[in-house]
Order: sequence, then C-alpha cells, then structure tokens
Amino acid sequence: WRVDAGRADLALELAPGANVDAGIAVHCRVGEPIPVPTTFDAALTVVRDERRDCIALFPIVYSNNEGFNDWLNGSLRDLALLRALRPNGSYLSAGIPWFATVFGRDGLITALQTLAFAPELAAGTLRTLAALQGQRHEPWRDEEPGKILHELRHGEMAATGEVPFGRYYGSVDATPLFIALLAAYADRTADLDLVRELWPAALAALAWIDRSVDASGYLTYERRTPKGLANQGWKDSHDSISHADGHLAEAPIALCEVQGYVYAARRGLAGLARRLGQAADADRWDAQAAALRDAFGRDFWLPEEETYALALDRAGRPCRVAASNAGHCLFAGIAEPAHAARVVARLMRDDSFCGWGVRTLSAAARRYNPMSYHNGSVWPHDNAIIAAGFSRYGYAARSGELLTALFDASLGIEDRRLPELFCGFSRAHRQQPVPYPVACKPQAWSAGSVFLLLQATLGLTVDAWKRRVGLSQASLPEWLEHLEIRGLRVCDARLDLRISRGRHSAAVEVTGKQGAVDVVVRK
Repeated sequence: WRVDAGRADLALELAPGANVDAGIAVHCRVGEPIPVPTTFDAALTVVRDERRDCIALFPIVYSNNEGFNDWLNGSLRDLALLRALRPNGSYLSAGIPWFATVFGRDGLITALQTLAFAPELAAGTLRTLAALQGQRHEPWRDEEPGKILHELRHGEMAATGEVPFGRYYGSVDATPLFIALLAAYADRTADLDLVRELWPAALAALAWIDRSVDASGYLTYERRTPKGLANQGWKDSHDSISHADGHLAEAPIALCEVQGYVYAARRGLAGLARRLGQAADADRWDAQAAALRDAFGRDFWLPEEETYALALDRAGRPCRVAASNAGHCLFAGIAEPAHAARVVARLMRDDSFCGWGVRTLSAAARRYNPMSYHNGSVWPHDNAIIAAGFSRYGYAARSGELLTALFDASLGIEDRRLPELFCGFSRAHRQQPVPYPVACKPQAWSAGSVFLLLQATLGLTVDAWKRRVGLSQASLPEWLEHLEIRGLRVCDARLDLRISRGRHSAAVEVTGKQGAVDVVVRK
C-alpha cells in the first residue's frame, strides 16, 4: 500500500494464473473510532444479522395459502431491508430508490401499521423523530419549534443549500401522527418509561399544533419557502388538492384527514396524561378533541357526496370531491358512526373502488387520472389505513374486501412485492394492475400494509394495560381457510392463535400461551 494526500495505490505482483483478493474499507468518522467490519464477508454477516433481528421482532404468521405467505414474508423481508440503525434507535427508510432516507410521515405510518406485531419499530421511530424535532423558526426549511421532520437528505443539492430538504419540515400531518403513535405505542406495550422520556417532545408537538390552528380550530398548512412543497399532507403533489370544478385549492388548506390525526393526538395524549397523574390536562385535551369532532362533522360533511370534503381552502370553502382521505378519518376515529357507515359505502362504489383497491380520487372527479400520482392511482398503504378505519367502526368484512383486492394485486406483480402505488384502471378490463412507472419498490409503508390489512380483517387489538388480545368480528376471505399467529408478545407473555374460516365468522383457538394474557373474541 502507498497512501498520499488525495491518493492511495495498491501494487500487486501476480504470477501467471495466480489470483489474489484485495479489499478496501473506507471509514468516515468524527471523534472516537467506531468498530466496523473490515472485510466484505464480515460486513455481509452484520447486515444479515441485522435483518434476522428485525424479522425476529415479528410473530410467525402462517396460512394455508402459499401466495399470501409469499406476500407477507416478502413484505417482512422488505421491512428488514429498509431498517437502518441510527443513534436513537432503528428507523425504516421510506423507499428505494427515491426515498432511501428518514421521512417522518412514512416512518410513523409504517410504525402504526406494524404496531400490533412489532412495537419495537415504533419505539425507534419515535426516538429518532424526537431527536430531529424542530427547534427554531427557519422559513427556508419550513421549520418551527415542536414540528416533526418531513425528510432528511444528504445529497449535494441539500448540502449546498440549493434545496431545503437537508432537514425539511414541510409536513402538516407528521406532528399529530407523532403524538398519536406515542399514545398507541403505550397502549400496545404499557411502556410508560418511553412516554416519560418523550413527554417533552409530545408537549412541544402539541404546542406547535395549538399555535398553528386557524380561527376555526383546524390545522392548516402553507409553505414558507418557494422551493418547499406546495401541498404538505400525504398527497403532496402540486395538483392533488382540488375543488369539484378542477381548480386547485389555495393555501392555507385544512385537510380532512389531518383534523382526524389532531383528534387522535389530543385523545391519545389525554389518555397518557391520566396515567401520568395529570387529570386536569387530560380533561382539557379530551374537551378540545370533542369540540373538534363536533365542528368537523358540521364543516366537512358533504351530504350530497356521502363523504367528507377532501379539504377546506383558505376561504373555508370545502373541496367537494370524493377522495380516499375520508377513510383516514375513520382510522383516526373522528367520524360520527352515522357518517362512518356512509363513508364506507361511498369508498366501495365503483367510481372509487377499482377492484384492485380504493383510488386516491373518485373517477367522477374532474381531475381524475388513473395514471397520476395522487389523482386516481391506488396506494397500498392508503388502502390499509382505510381498511383499519372500516374495522374500527365495525365493518371488518369490508376490510377483508380490501385485503382480497391487494392480495389479488400482489399475485399479478412480479415477486409479490407491492410497489409504492400502481395505476387506478378498473380491474374489470385487466388481469393485473397497471404499474406506475417510477414507483418506489420496495417502500416501507407498502411493505407494512399487509400487516394492517390483516389486523383490520381480524379485528385484532392488543391492550397491554389489561394484558388482553381482542378479536372483534374476525373473518377470513374465501381464499384463506386458516391462519396461525405464533409468538404474539404482550408484555412478557406470548400467545399462539389459530383462526379458521367459518360460514359466517372466523373461529379463534388459543393453541399456546406463556404468561398472563387474556383473549377476548367478539362476534
């Protein structure tokens, strides 16, 4: 070896027919050296061990349908592939190739999707985002104190300041989702230590929400930097929020699902406050959530469309289009039961449900385009959230219809790997979904979708405070005769379940149990 400033030379002498292996390891570090593998084989072993550790967090889920097993196990491998170890715990990168980094919204939703099965992923997600929480007012990054990160980039354009995405906060929903995930994680694990650790971050996030709501009490967004995102919900393309006549809504914009996330955040934080002995705060946050729910039902409901308005624009005018966002309102629990029943039916109409899943935008809308990014395409994670919303309001059988649609889609996709999205053309005319040409594959919240879809269809809940696993209106689609879940962890207990399809509902059998945990089945 010869190493000079800016140059390294390796001289090798080889006899005829001889061979030699040479490896180069580049270590970039600040401060004390960090132990790293010194050979390719050693590095490969570390990666394989990390992936095995991730897979081991999940219970074994096995069914009689090998196609479903392939989809589920492939999704599990993708989650392990996307998991990266960070200073504050592991985090799932959003997707490859475009989003191979930390995204707040994506990580939070993926953690919610997998929470019933592997809550450790949520703990790493929460710690990572708390460490990156906004600390100051910096319009160039859309950063504000208490706000949760949208994305973290390390490329040249971000490093030189040409774009604001080096550490960018242009996401209106990541902050309430952070609080909602913390509360849901506590219910799943009874881990008050993490709640106490992240309580200051949760309060800072709520303070940002309180400062950011408009005069009507709705959380809105409007970008501060011209190079930031014009739309800052999960449908963040420039043309994704429109009125019935096709005109784009003007900011500040209040998205329907974001109000649902705020409702869930306030309710969740109230529950945690009671466990921490802060009854007065809990009562206040519960009252604020109830007031938001009442106002939301009044201002967002569209009786003629039998769904919630996609958004309210800067003048408070509703965007009178039927979109998949309304299903997120069911997921968050902000919908009144009477409205929920009509939203379920509306989302499953032919103009919204294409046979492969619920479209992002109804085919009856002026801006509908099945080949667009957000105006008529089908997103697996979107459908999983909708399915969970259906199940929350007692429509687990309709959740099974979405599970079936996405399962059938997986059968028509090479390697069974659901992409970020696919086109929303009707299934009636095609044997498989039409690919969206530049979709991420794998993507974390697409990989996580199968777990939330399954949870919704089984009506599965885990209450660690009561050490109880519940299955409500559990059903299996006709292509699943039986399903086994082995090693579902509840605190220090472990549970094995077998679910078998019946004529009207599923039969649930406890096949193994270690430790104190109850199983409650509701028909």
